Amino acid sequence: MTLASLVQQKYTVRDIALVLGRSPSTISRELLRNAQPAGYASTAARACALQRRRQGRAPNKLHPEGVLFDVMRHFLGLRWSPEQIALTLAHIYPKGHEHRVSHETIYNCIYAQPVGELKRELIATLRHAHNKRVPRSKGQDRRGQIPDMVSIHVRPPEIEDRQFPGHWEGDLIKGAANASAVGTLVERTSRLLMLIKLPEFKPASAVNVMQAFSDKLLGIAAPMRQSMTYDQGREMAMHKELSHRTKMAVYFCDPHSPWQRGSNENTNGLVRQYLPKGTDLSIHSQEQLDGIADQINNRPRKGLGVRSPLAVYRELLINSPQHSTLVH
Repeated sequence: MTLASLVQQKYTVRDIALVLGRSPSTISRELLRNAQPAGYASTAARACALQRRRQGRAPNKLHPEGVLFDVMRHFLGLRWSPEQIALTLAHIYPKGHEHRVSHETIYNCIYAQPVGELKRELIATLRHAHNKRVPRSKGQDRRGQIPDMVSIHVRPPEIEDRQFPGHWEGDLIKGAANASAVGTLVERTSRLLMLIKLPEFKPASAVNVMQAFSDKLLGIAAPMRQSMTYDQGREMAMHKELSHRTKMAVYFCDPHSPWQRGSNENTNGLVRQYLPKGTDLSIHSQEQLDGIADQINNRPRKGLGVRSPLAVYRELLINSPQHSTLVH
């Protein structure tokens, strides 16, 4: 039985409250607020309540039916992070514009979605795809020592300051049961990424890593090939041979110090969106890996003034006297 029908039957406010199990003041307030000149009707009362609610509360910026939500969803589908989306919108639209939104608002929108297909779709586009926003865990480094290592602490200061291009950070990301691996190289100044396919048989062996990294690095013009910084993984045991082939200095980080290769570590997280942990990485061809690198290299970066690594690398290459020799 509805409130409107009880009013039509001439029930008093207290009688209606008793039937509906509500306070008489609640019934009286509803009748005063939403009654029409012709009387109280459920449809008209609901319309009045919705209109008053819309007037009293500003609409969400990222309402699922809004244009900005579609923009956010589109860029998330391209594997852009919420921060990259927010920075790009801030770069395009002036301060105070309705199409500007913070990365925190985007995260809140994603995780505030009701349980369902849309929420799963949005979370799946995030780098780690966690159901909750959690800090990254830290693992232990159980790897042995490499002979004749050159410490990062003797690396020239201009490399640390990113004053000159051509200095790279390297690493491996591994697949299921460590049976497959892909090499990653990140240029420190531009953050440009290169992915390296490794042989299926013992992909992380020192011989295979030395050969694959050498071949990839030799495809870069000599002015953009100055040094490489690596962690103390045993796969870099043949670093002296790699240095001899490429004419690059190879430096090694301290144990348990991933922040000393921060650009590479951050980019590895981006790569994991395409090459998830626990999967077979050997199924990806070099052409497919190059396509993944191209997508990541075309994303805007906060540290580059919302420019993409590819755009910055292109500028560095143009300023190089031997830029026409670049193969990659």
